[in-house]
Amino acid sequence: MKFTGVSAFPITPMNEKGVDQTGFERLITRLVGAGVDSIGVQGSTGNYPYLTRDERVRFARVAVDAAQGTPIVASIGAFRTRDVLSLSDGLQNAGVSALLLPVVAYHGLREEEVFTLYKTVSENVSVPVILYDSPGISRFEFSDDLYARICVLPRIGSVKIPSGWPTHQKATERLQRLIKVLPATTVIGVSGDDTAAAALRAGAKIWYSEWGGIFPRKAKELAEAALKGDDQKVAAVSQKFEPFWELSRKYGGSLRPICAAAFELGLTDRQNLPLPMLEISDLDRGVLEKAISVHGMD
Repeated sequence: MKFTGVSAFPITPMNEKGVDQTGFERLITRLVGAGVDSIGVQGSTGNYPYLTRDERVRFARVAVDAAQGTPIVASIGAFRTRDVLSLSDGLQNAGVSALLLPVVAYHGLREEEVFTLYKTVSENVSVPVILYDSPGISRFEFSDDLYARICVLPRIGSVKIPSGWPTHQKATERLQRLIKVLPATTVIGVSGDDTAAAALRAGAKIWYSEWGGIFPRKAKELAEAALKGDDQKVAAVSQKFEPFWELSRKYGGSLRPICAAAFELGLTDRQNLPLPMLEISDLDRGVLEKAISVHGMD
């Protein structure tokens, strides 16, 4: 798998009855039609903690089949290393092209514990592993030294760095440091949609995008403009995304607004979130509908 361009992360539409497979397949087909470079299923936007191990393997296989050759990335995040390895086996057998490994912990992990997790996984898989850095969820902060230790392990293909954490400026400084110290075999990628274009301008090579999972064509426009250094186009496309990014900021994350957008576009049922999560307000749904129409995001 080539780590480049836009890796779009769709939701896994679900409710208390189960996963909406038809809706999920529509989302994957939409991404394929837009020509995204890869598709990331069951990441944070894909609600992997709300799925059983069997559901995760099953719907990874559904994604692989629907993707028609577009590489599929799937999360192997779990509390216990044995479960991470079990998922790795199941997902590789399902045909995924890379594995996304976040830190998942109830009791906060120490640096050596995180290193040991990545080392164990890297020695027991046959596809690339992506280091997933999400301090807001994991309550764990990767040091530059830990990045460097992990990225010389076998099969560490990419890192997914939050482009706006703890601030955009500090994230950019870290990105520029890591470009100098990480091995050439590890591709630096970023998450954090509203600051991703600037990170691509600063040297990142792949955007792991949440909103790209629902608006893939606009995400590709933004990424391509950033990678070409077309600041005027970056500003224009970013302006179209801004109402959606504002909703993400309001709800403390993109999942709920993206789920609302999936329904408004006719891709899923309205009930597409697992309880106890609730949909966005009617007022904000109106804001979303207007932004989709005004900015041509369908």
